[in-house]
Amino acid sequence: MDYIISIIPQMLMGTVDTLRLFFVTIIMSIPLGVLLALGRVSSFRWLRTLLSGYVWLLRGTPLMLQLLFVYYGLPFIPVVGVRLDDFPAAILAFVLNYAAYFCEIFRAGIQSIPKGQYEAAHTLGMDYVQTMRRVILPQVFKVILPPVSNETITLVKDTSLIYVLAMNDLLRTTRNLVQRDFNIMPFMVAAVFYLVMTLVLTYMFNRIEKNFSRYD
Repeated sequence: MDYIISIIPQMLMGTVDTLRLFFVTIIMSIPLGVLLALGRVSSFRWLRTLLSGYVWLLRGTPLMLQLLFVYYGLPFIPVVGVRLDDFPAAILAFVLNYAAYFCEIFRAGIQSIPKGQYEAAHTLGMDYVQTMRRVILPQVFKVILPPVSNETITLVKDTSLIYVLAMNDLLRTTRNLVQRDFNIMPFMVAAVFYLVMTLVLTYMFNRIEKNFSRYD
């Protein structure tokens, strides 16, 4: 027990990077996913085709590969030639990846709304932006809550992938402790940390879903 107490401060420090990546990714990828979804259902065929390719590429390749490409590959591209630090590289890879997943969730939600809703809004004199903001998106939010909840919980676990960039996140801190002390107990403590984070998110989304279900 004394050993567990002694390693908690170090693991909490590692959790800071994990939580930073999580919150920045959520804050940036959900709005971007909404914008991409609106583009996916727009009347511009070229835009739909372009975004379909983006979603196919980002969802069809491993996040770790994308992470390594952003960090190690971008500097070798002649047009780009940019080398990002570890945390900005992780943010870019995670936001682009999760925006693609959120895009498909929002697109499915938007397309699930009956066309009569659009026609009714048009009859009331609303333009496309007003229709989306006042009529469609509020209904979509309720529909997409369960899949968004699943993706958010998955993100907590995916943050461990920044281990490959040698960032001092929770997983890397855990491994360092195991190698230093020849003790597997840090693995158990790390599992508890991840479980607590997912438990908090599950509780929050369950409360939100129950709040919306009161209006059914």
